Amino acid sequence: MIVRIMGEGQVRLDDGHLAGLNKLDDELLTEMRSGDEEGFRRTLGALLDAVRSLGVPLPDDSLEPSGLILPSPDATLEEVREMLEDDGLIPG
Repeated sequence: MIVRIMGEGQVRLDDGHLAGLNKLDDELLTEMRSGDEEGFRRTLGALLDAVRSLGVPLPDDSLEPSGLILPSPDATLEEVREMLEDDGLIPG
């Protein structure tokens, strides 16, 4: 699966990692719903770090269709709330 991190680029991520990333996505959804800004920042950072470390970066000049789009590390809680739309960022 191709994952885009907004403002950074794309990585190729093995589908086998999605189940593990879902745990962080569930935490992010809970923190977003409760308005837990500190937890939200921590979990968003952990989710992005996991995608970066597990994925293989695509060249900057490559533009592949993204199966998943993640917010930038500096996205606000409200911006991510709009992206989540009650389903989370990672497909179940």
